[in-house]
Amino acid sequence: MDGFDPMNSFGPEVAAEYDDHPRGDEDAAADFLAALAGDGRALELAIGTGRIAVPLMDRGVEVDGIEQSQAMTDRLLAKRPDTRVTIGDMASADAPRRGYRLVLLVFNTIGNLLTQDDQVRCFENAARHLTDDGAFVVENLVPTAHLTSRGQFVDAERVTADEVVLDVNRYDPVTQLLEENHVSISARGIRMGPIAQRLTFPPELDLMARVAGLQLAERWGGFGREPFTARSERHVSVYTRGS
Repeated sequence: MDGFDPMNSFGPEVAAEYDDHPRGDEDAAADFLAALAGDGRALELAIGTGRIAVPLMDRGVEVDGIEQSQAMTDRLLAKRPDTRVTIGDMASADAPRRGYRLVLLVFNTIGNLLTQDDQVRCFENAARHLTDDGAFVVENLVPTAHLTSRGQFVDAERVTADEVVLDVNRYDPVTQLLEENHVSISARGIRMGPIAQRLTFPPELDLMARVAGLQLAERWGGFGREPFTARSERHVSVYTRGS
């Protein structure tokens, strides 16, 4: 996307509003992840403002993080000042410690890495931080036929009496890049919310795991352990070292 800088896509403006739009499954996610962490530590890649990390901490799990955005990290530290966070690239940065029972990467964030090589490196980085009996959990959307078959499209994301938000998209099947801009039009003016994602289907992620020495142990349609089917819009995949 011309003019888009992924390193600055989660700056102060985004961080200030990020917690205003909870998805609603935070408690279910924390319960699912806490069961995997057990009495071990957890590392969240792209920990952000702590949308998942904070409820996970509330369940007694010690959580460290890697995050590229200082603005997002500042919001997290305002809630939990003692959280250990490394500012850096989740595909390569060293976490504050080693030996995590759980590494997690949720809310479609694997797509923020815009090349297959970087996504593979992220799996390798997760594996590098895991204990031998640990698990790497990836939660991601399943690209749908309407998304990948339409080269470009505009959806009305929100329409109210004083604001219209348009979701403007362009998809390149060669690079698997979805370039997206949330355009808000209101009396306050026009605001842009650009984002780019590399879309990946579950089998490609499974191959990345194998490159990193991991294998698929479980796959669910959500954090409530819903069955994963052909109709599932997202997946929660659990990777381990296996036997």
